[in-house]
Amino acid sequence: MNLVVMEKLNKRFGRLVAVEELNLRVREGEVFGFLGPNGAGKTTTMKMIAGLAWPTSGRVLVCGHDVQKQPRAAKALTGYVPDRPYVYEKLTAREFLYFTGGLYGLGGRQLEVRSREMLELFELERWTEELVESFSHGMRQRLVMAAALLHRPRVLVIDEPMVGLDPRAAELVKKLFRQIAHEQGGAVFMSTHTLEVAEQVCDRVGIIDHGRMIACGTMDELRGQAGTGGGENLMQLFLRLTEQQHGGGEARNAD
Repeated sequence: MNLVVMEKLNKRFGRLVAVEELNLRVREGEVFGFLGPNGAGKTTTMKMIAGLAWPTSGRVLVCGHDVQKQPRAAKALTGYVPDRPYVYEKLTAREFLYFTGGLYGLGGRQLEVRSREMLELFELERWTEELVESFSHGMRQRLVMAAALLHRPRVLVIDEPMVGLDPRAAELVKKLFRQIAHEQGGAVFMSTHTLEVAEQVCDRVGIIDHGRMIACGTMDELRGQAGTGGGENLMQLFLRLTEQQHGGGEARNAD
């Protein structure tokens, strides 16, 4: 089953084309890496999946729900973590999770138990009653991830997940992504500049440049698209594929 579907997705800001004719399907049980140079259209695409930006044309489906026509149903099944953790600094960690849970219709004992589970999972239980303004960047990042997972979304959309995390937290997050996809049957759609992490945890990778998907597939499929002899790591493939694109290679979309 495809949990995220993009069909002829376009996004323009005046004359600027941010995303152009993007067709993509992300399956249940899959960690999908969304890579590209700065300004390639990654964050804009992720905001359209999360319902924070409308496409100029085309559509996005989350678990079969059109994000524009059925926004509440789509958002109820989506967890979104932006590249910078936005939090209410005058709330405690517990209050922040209670506030977020309320937006998703959680409450009472259910919200209390789930908030405690998330604080323990992300090793924040010691700071449950501390104001978020005292948190480091990495702690804020973990808190935002905890909030995004409170309602057990089928689809997790996460932009630069490893920024600010120490090695222990980074390993925890990588393990969590695999659990969400491979054990729970969800889908993780992640953007990162840390290509080593993408190679370690992603089942497939898509590379976007100037708003267009230029390559998509498993590591072996990317090697075939790059026309290499095999054995290249993701960094080498990324550089080769983006250089080919700048040199006039054809863009391609993939399911």
